[in-house]
This record gives sequence, structure tokens and C-alpha cells, in this order.
Amino acid sequence: MSSVRTYTIIYVLLLVLGTAKFVFFELPWFSYDVAMAATIVLAVIKSLLIAGWYQHLVDEPRSITYVMIISVFMVFLLTIAAGFSIQ
Repeated sequence: MSSVRTYTIIYVLLLVLGTAKFVFFELPWFSYDVAMAATIVLAVIKSLLIAGWYQHLVDEPRSITYVMIISVFMVFLLTIAAGFSIQ
């Protein structure tokens, strides 16, 4: 099990990443496309941190982690399929 220090570091890191997403859109040298791509990358990083430590997937057996990865991939495929059906 992770310590309070680890949770605090992850919390601060999540706070910094959330602030960075806002800053990307406010700074003039970031175009909208770059800010959007950086926001998506930071969102993926944040979701991995949350799933790994706050949902305790780091301490689980690898088989459960693989099931979670497959389910996220399937949701991604369903989202793409829904996007095509809307057009």
C-alpha cells in the first residue's frame, strides 16, 4: 500500500497538470491545436495516475490491469463507432 507521502505527491502532480492544461490555452505562443493536443496528453497522464494509485491498480495482479486496459480500449472503439454513426 502506498504511503501518505506518495498520495500527496500524486495529488500535487495532478494539481500541477490541471493548471498546465489551463495555461496552455492562455499563453500566446501555443496555438489552439498544440494546446488541445497537450491537453489530451495531460488528460491521459492524469487518468493513468488516478487509476494507478487512487484506484489501487498498482497493487493489483497484472491480469486485472490487463482487463482494465482492454476495457478502456473497447470504450475507445465504441466512441469512435458512435462518432461515425452520428455523421
